[in-house]
Amino acid sequence: MKFLDQAKIYVRAGDGGAGCLSFRREKFIEFGGPDGGDGGRGGDVWIECVDGLNTLIDYRFQQHFKAKKGGYGMGKNRAGAKGDDVVLKVPAGTEVLDEDGETVLADFTHVGERIRLIKGGNGGFGNAHFQTSTNQAPRRVNPGQEGEERWIILRLKLIADAGLVGLPNAGKSTFLAATTAAKPKVADYPFTTLHPGLGVVKVDGREFVLADIPGLIEGAHEGIGLGDRFLAHIERCRVLLHLVDGTSEHAGKTYKTVRAELEAYGQGLEDKAEIVALSKVDALDPETLKTQLARLQRAAKRKPLLLSAATGEGVREALRALIAVIDEGREEEVAKEVAEPWRP
Repeated sequence: MKFLDQAKIYVRAGDGGAGCLSFRREKFIEFGGPDGGDGGRGGDVWIECVDGLNTLIDYRFQQHFKAKKGGYGMGKNRAGAKGDDVVLKVPAGTEVLDEDGETVLADFTHVGERIRLIKGGNGGFGNAHFQTSTNQAPRRVNPGQEGEERWIILRLKLIADAGLVGLPNAGKSTFLAATTAAKPKVADYPFTTLHPGLGVVKVDGREFVLADIPGLIEGAHEGIGLGDRFLAHIERCRVLLHLVDGTSEHAGKTYKTVRAELEAYGQGLEDKAEIVALSKVDALDPETLKTQLARLQRAAKRKPLLLSAATGEGVREALRALIAVIDEGREEEVAKEVAEPWRP
């Protein structure tokens, strides 16, 4: 299944049904009076967060969604039926943005959340509504109101506990494959990863979700390479594992390049907890390893982990460092949930 994380769609609520012009006509009943019913209300457009979805692929081939129109009013004071609603189902982590791409209308983080995006038009009044003491036979009815319409943007941000960042070929996909059951594409050329990937990590009897995104290069925030749009998928992560390729020319400069892109992107990524690791250490001789480690430590201003996903060296230590930060974040989240419980 193709991964789709953004879609622009058009939604329109249903129009209200028109009121009915009718008079009661029965044998032996003189001056029966008006009995035209009101029109039905148009259908609404709802958005619901459901389980079992992890992509917006459903909105690739259909971009227009229209709720049903309300039924017309009828004689004998019968009101028209309400139009059927349209329910758009999205995965957890979906943001609903206005057409400008900046105004957030809704943010779905829990399965079961449901909002009414736009309302259907009210039904028109039938002539029975206009009967008064001085107007016993009104011939006036109202048409139904038009339903609301708008363009919206759905943007999916994966919900993961930890995220992998680094330059292309830093070993992110290899690390994901070594620590989870995910099977990302791994090759010896840049930009092997074209779409974000998720995997469940098990360490010391606990589990957390790890996200891998395509590599960043200098100028990614300006659209160079694959750009920085995939950084949205790690906005919700509690901690980042920054992998720096030990076989690069200068580990310190490599680290600073990625950090500069994170800061240029913003959205709080530059302030997230970060664990720095020098990867592919199995391919380095002792002298080069010492030099690259010193360079990275000066740039990151902390002692990096030594890591080789291919041989397994340092992998468990990195996972334990991640789970320590994640556990701390989970405790804060539980405390917040107790103080302000979420209700669907």
